[in-house]
Amino acid sequence: MKKVISKREYDTATAELIKKHTEGTFGDPAGYEETLYKTEKGYFFLYTNGGEDSPYKKEDIKCISAAKAEEWLKNN
Repeated sequence: MKKVISKREYDTATAELIKKHTEGTFGDPAGYEETLYKTEKGYFFLYTNGGEDSPYKKEDIKCISAAKAEEWLKNN
């Protein structure tokens, strides 16, 4: 998935995958996944996707700071 946020491009196909966190199983309406990526320029982002009853009802990308990325890694 590719998304432009504040004139920066975030692309799951070209960024470095740091860690993936999954809740639930495939097909679970409350299940979801969060995947942390880092771009070549050092920007972090979360790719999110989930079921109908999850916090992430649709596929999306959210940019996050390095501090938030570190916190996310500690919690996942």
